[in-house]
Amino acid sequence: MSGDRPSPLVIERILRDRQGIWQQIVAERDLNAMTGRMLASSAIALACYGAVLGAFHSPLMALTSALKLPLLFLVTLAICLPTLYLFNLVFGARLSVRQSLALVMVAITVTSMLAVAFAPISLFFLITAPDYGFFKLLNVAILTLSALVGLRFLTGGMQVLNDHGLLAPEAAQAQAQAQTQAQAPAQAVPAAVPAGTAPAAAPVAGQVAEPVAVPAGAAAAGSAGAVPNGATPDVASPAAQVPAQVPAQVPAQVPAQWAGQPAVASFPPGMLPPGYAQPQRPWGNPPARRAEPTQRPASMTLLYIWILLFGFVGTQLAWTLRPFFGDPGQDFAFFRSIDGNFYAEILRTIGNL
Repeated sequence: MSGDRPSPLVIERILRDRQGIWQQIVAERDLNAMTGRMLASSAIALACYGAVLGAFHSPLMALTSALKLPLLFLVTLAICLPTLYLFNLVFGARLSVRQSLALVMVAITVTSMLAVAFAPISLFFLITAPDYGFFKLLNVAILTLSALVGLRFLTGGMQVLNDHGLLAPEAAQAQAQAQTQAQAPAQAVPAAVPAGTAPAAAPVAGQVAEPVAVPAGAAAAGSAGAVPNGATPDVASPAAQVPAQVPAQVPAQVPAQWAGQPAVASFPPGMLPPGYAQPQRPWGNPPARRAEPTQRPASMTLLYIWILLFGFVGTQLAWTLRPFFGDPGQDFAFFRSIDGNFYAEILRTIGNL
């Protein structure tokens, strides 16, 4: 799905085109409509799953659980969202309220849709193994797994926003400047001396430079082609200045201190003769720079702290809004008295198994 088409199945676009979702949140494009669709989809999915939870007790409990489970997630979001937004502002992030809400709603949508996908499995065990303790632990495990997957989407979205510089603007700007400088074209440098050849040196004062070796056949051919028979050779002609008989393989003039040493290009770094530098080839590719590890911004660290806070608030609120399952040994009640806590109840249930 390439476009953001109005559809109740917004989860399909989240799963198929998550990069498009992150880019839309970065650009703050049509966030109100997208957040509204995610809110409606999450509420419907959580209501369906809540009805399965309450069906263990009675149809009336199924109806109340279908109302309370969406309320649980939305109230937890309302309590914890201001903390996430202020955390980002304190540490220099540029997230708006709509962007923060859209990011968290992506996580809640994924959690609710994954939970309702497990609803047939929960209903199967409700029919075939109607044990209250096992059914409660099974659904707690389903909701925990679904929440972990949803929070994984939240951290992935925050990482994309960090890559676009919305969480650490100063670090992103410095990294962009470093990349611009690395990609700048190299300045022109003098051509390198080819490997295996010695650098030509100017004649020393008072010394006559020896002629460069020229094959006899090439010199004779050049002289014959340059001077016709019976004609006076042109003094300015290069062919006329080359003698017909020259010694074979007369080396070019090289300073005495460099005699017998390899060419400049083959010297190891740090061992070059004075006045010479390692040859550089501007036409070659510049050496690849090793990517510097990007530091995690403080907003990403505080995101994990906020996730823990969101989990604690959600579990405590779930304990306050109970019952969701409904103990078959007790009568129907919309709320129970607040005693104990969620974690002690889970440990007690595991011990009773």
